[in-house]
Amino acid sequence: MLYRGGRTVLHHTLVVQPITTADAEDAAVQGGAMPALEPETLLDAFSAAVVRVVQRVAPAVVGLRVVRSTYRGSDVPGAGSGFLITPDGYVLTNSHVVHRARQIAVSLADGREFAAQLVGEDPATDLAVVRVQAIGLPIAEFGDSDRLQVGQLVIAIGNPLGLQASVVTGVVSALGRSLRGPDGRLIENVIQTDAPLNPGNSGGPLVDTRGKVVGVNTAIIAGAQGLGFAIPASTAQWVVGQLVREGRVQRAWLGIIGELKSVPGRFVPEHGGTRAAGIAVREVIVGSPAERAGLRPGDVIVSLDGAPVRSPTDLQRLLGRVPVGSTIVLGVVRQGKLATVRAELAPEPDRERQASR
Repeated sequence: MLYRGGRTVLHHTLVVQPITTADAEDAAVQGGAMPALEPETLLDAFSAAVVRVVQRVAPAVVGLRVVRSTYRGSDVPGAGSGFLITPDGYVLTNSHVVHRARQIAVSLADGREFAAQLVGEDPATDLAVVRVQAIGLPIAEFGDSDRLQVGQLVIAIGNPLGLQASVVTGVVSALGRSLRGPDGRLIENVIQTDAPLNPGNSGGPLVDTRGKVVGVNTAIIAGAQGLGFAIPASTAQWVVGQLVREGRVQRAWLGIIGELKSVPGRFVPEHGGTRAAGIAVREVIVGSPAERAGLRPGDVIVSLDGAPVRSPTDLQRLLGRVPVGSTIVLGVVRQGKLATVRAELAPEPDRERQASR
């Protein structure tokens, strides 16, 4: 994660300055060829675009300082970035920035500092919301991350290594990446960027040239160059809504402990081979939807609502798309025969709260 550090390299992306009506008319008079833009004009347009975004978004970017206690009783300081999403003090950041923090301080761009309270966090997406007691604050607005394109210019603003309101630019290097969250879950549709991120950028906004937040910077690969990752705005908006309303994200839960197992291909016709894979149930959690549905140790789950389940990641991803309370249909290999099991999904238990009791 970002706290482990890493280096990246500089880069530039040029944005072509729009041709005005007058320019177009002049070009038409001179034979229809569009005038060539000088390099200085291109760089000026690039610079102006970045300046406009920074002026719009930077006032909403905050720094976070946290103190967390270790199991040995000592205090460990930490830091990160975030950004205001409501005028009354709600701040979005990364879960790993504030996880298990007993003190959280938020520094605004205007120099004011406030104590903050954790509203909720979701380690599965590495997102968290904290709140400061203030009103009339500047905010950063979400954009449409689903419309991002590879090669598109993006700008990251944050507090790397404690350097407040640092600005770096880059491009969207790839879309649809997968990344393991702090709790081991797979985060999908992650944005990859070559904007130079450093320790402390965690939780800061990744914005487009319109000044809209398209991602939340979350991770780099230690030792690599130009490999940064951001949680897409579409995911962040959904998670924020859950955290503000409930203090946590409720996900559908089946309640099994399983492992990958090979099965004959005839049980998974979509596979098209002689052998396929499923999830062998090793243990059924007492009181879980799996127990109520009649799943047993030794069963091998090969499909969910008709979609093949080839790995624990497949099962996790498919469950994540199903609303709590829905009834799913599982294809199960039991004693050499393919059976159907219906299960009504319940909310996933909050393990952290249970462990603290």
